[in-house]
Amino acid sequence: MTWEFILRILVAALLGGAIGLEREYRAKGAGFRTHFLVALGSALLMVLSQYGFMELLRSHSDLSIRLDPSRIAAQVVSGIGFIWAGTIIFQKHVVKGLTTAAGIWVVGAIGMGCGAGLYILSIATTVLVLIGLEAMNFFLRRFGTRAFSVRFTAESQQNIDAVLDRLRRLHVEIDSYKMEDKHTSAGVLYNVTMEMKVMRQKFQRRILDIMQEFEGVTVEEIE
Repeated sequence: MTWEFILRILVAALLGGAIGLEREYRAKGAGFRTHFLVALGSALLMVLSQYGFMELLRSHSDLSIRLDPSRIAAQVVSGIGFIWAGTIIFQKHVVKGLTTAAGIWVVGAIGMGCGAGLYILSIATTVLVLIGLEAMNFFLRRFGTRAFSVRFTAESQQNIDAVLDRLRRLHVEIDSYKMEDKHTSAGVLYNVTMEMKVMRQKFQRRILDIMQEFEGVTVEEIE
């Protein structure tokens, strides 16, 4: 029976690692090691939940001892919540890491499935997760939007108005806009910071080119 348990946690670790490799390839916050360990730990806790107290029941068969085999497994879901919550970042009005967090949650479920001996179901879930992640990446690259932060300087407010007008005509969505004026020996220089959303396929590589079309405008940072 011990070898069966080892097989369960081994399969769980391999399946979790497969999803972790995809996240590692995409340079996400949680990669191979995180997904590997979450799946491994979930499988082990599932085995303990089901079989860890069998010896206690045998040795005290004359007593009315009742155990809930789902109690440890139920706490795995809550425990994983602390891990995936740490992968979610709220940065510059954009929430990042939700997909990775959901992946960790699913990896925990896959690990529990392997710990329960449900190999086919766990493998099928892993395949579906990988297909979903790659399909989503393919879709977003062509039809999704991306949030950008652009910081530039302009010599006059007319330059700024020209930039805003051009972006609006290109259907670029501007989420926030901040302007500060700075007095220099050459006159007034305007520092502008904009948060915007653009179509990935059309503008991901053109933002800098668009901004450089205007005289008197200097791009300081794009991220």
